[in-house]
Amino acid sequence: MRVWRRDFLALLGAAAIMRPREARAQIGAMPRIGYVWIGASGTDISYAGLLQGLADRGYVRGRNFVLEDRYADGDPERVPSLIAELLTLDIAVLVTPGTPTSLAAKRATSTVPIVSVTGDPVGVGLAASLSRPGGNVTGLSVLSGDYSSKWPQLLKEAVPALHSVKVLLNPENSATKREMQSMKVAAQALGLDVMPWLVRTQDIESSLAALAAMNLDGVIVTDDPLLFSFLPRIIALTAERRVPALYAFSTAVRQGGFMSYSANFFEIWRRAAGYIDRILKGARPGDLPIEQATEITLGINLTTAKALGVSISSQLLASADEIVE
Repeated sequence: MRVWRRDFLALLGAAAIMRPREARAQIGAMPRIGYVWIGASGTDISYAGLLQGLADRGYVRGRNFVLEDRYADGDPERVPSLIAELLTLDIAVLVTPGTPTSLAAKRATSTVPIVSVTGDPVGVGLAASLSRPGGNVTGLSVLSGDYSSKWPQLLKEAVPALHSVKVLLNPENSATKREMQSMKVAAQALGLDVMPWLVRTQDIESSLAALAAMNLDGVIVTDDPLLFSFLPRIIALTAERRVPALYAFSTAVRQGGFMSYSANFFEIWRRAAGYIDRILKGARPGDLPIEQATEITLGINLTTAKALGVSISSQLLASADEIVE
């Protein structure tokens, strides 16, 4: 009986040793998806949309795929090293929200498939064309350079007395140049001055502090991932200074922002998961046409409008897709 017990315990010990090995083997067999966000963990709506889109297609993290996520905590200089780290993990797909991160990924690899969401993928050199990207980058384009002309128009319509607007933008994001050009053309016809306010990563707090000290008519916040990471701080700043602000992120009005005019980034990343699915099933990224965001929505926060002393016209309210009261 004792011999049998020793043998039995030995078998149990062997099984216990094998289980972690088997688990590691199973994890190793799962496709690895790399994800890089320029901000801190929890500040990216793209992450939630991506996971939802993968779940819609039957992907469950830890069960049939591994997600390797990395965060630069607002420091773009860390992005290349985070990408390099992911590339050592034999990832099947690299996911990159935003133009600066996507360009860094393209510089780092020409073979690993990259799924990105950017403003102007062709204009910044990520893809040869929308219909046939070529290379290793595909995904979605929000084409915010096309609808950014509406930002000053809508803010002026909401606040007719507006004369000048500061435009918050990240100078390291090449896609915002096109947005600024579109805004300037639109603003000229409105008799409105739009002036860029450069918000660099290394001194973002001092940039926002300097902005808060100014006598501002209005503010436009462009759709840069870095600025999205600091959205609560910017919304609080404009509320404290009682400055009407329009945000290029649809979630801003639910956080207390005055107005938003934007694509739905949660839904866009939900759709982007379809590219990952097709690539994991053997499709080449260069053969997958880059989709364009087709639904651009206007949001208005009436509580914030009241706090600002702004009365929104019935015509503008009628055109809003989301009203927060």
